Amino acid sequence: MITGMSLLDTLLVPFRTPAVTIGGTSTSWGEIAGFVTGALCVWLVARQNVWNWPIGILNNIAFLALFMTSGLYADGWLQVVYMALAVYGWWSWLRGGQAHTYLPVGRTTAGQWWTLLGVGLAGTVALTWILDTKTDSTVPLPDAATTVLSLLATWGQARKKVESWWLWITADLIYIPLYAYKQLWLTAILYVGFLALCVVGLRNWRADVRTRELVPA
Repeated sequence: MITGMSLLDTLLVPFRTPAVTIGGTSTSWGEIAGFVTGALCVWLVARQNVWNWPIGILNNIAFLALFMTSGLYADGWLQVVYMALAVYGWWSWLRGGQAHTYLPVGRTTAGQWWTLLGVGLAGTVALTWILDTKTDSTVPLPDAATTVLSLLATWGQARKKVESWWLWITADLIYIPLYAYKQLWLTAILYVGFLALCVVGLRNWRADVRTRELVPA
């Protein structure tokens, strides 16, 4: 009889299976799946294409399996939250504007920034403590910080706040050395690409906002 844990292990086998080996380090099919869907997702976000959300859900599934087998527990469970936020973001982009119209890009208000700061600090402290005392995580602080930053950035992305790109950029600057430390080399390279795409997305969204601000009401 297959137990719950062995069933989970069986389901994760395709994600763990080595696909290629470079310089003595193997890359799994799960990491490749995360690479492809992740790059496509961020590219679509930068272009304000609503299809980024379903592609993002596929990316979340791939990374959930990858991170949970790499000891990045907060990042792993973060993918589940991402999936829920993706559903909200999908609806928000299509119906979250005035009178349930397509949502335009906007700016983060001062009040929203203070709220994000408070939630970010509290969340990072709490999650670091949980990872440090309740799991065998070897990277509790960076795992917690990137998790909280990513959640806040995803909320901003779902509401099309141009400053959400700054949160993603900050998270990516931590993610790159974190994944390298965990020997997830392909994922680290992916996040270098994410960083570049974030700069493109920031530029595109800022241009969109400035263009609409110049149009008389």
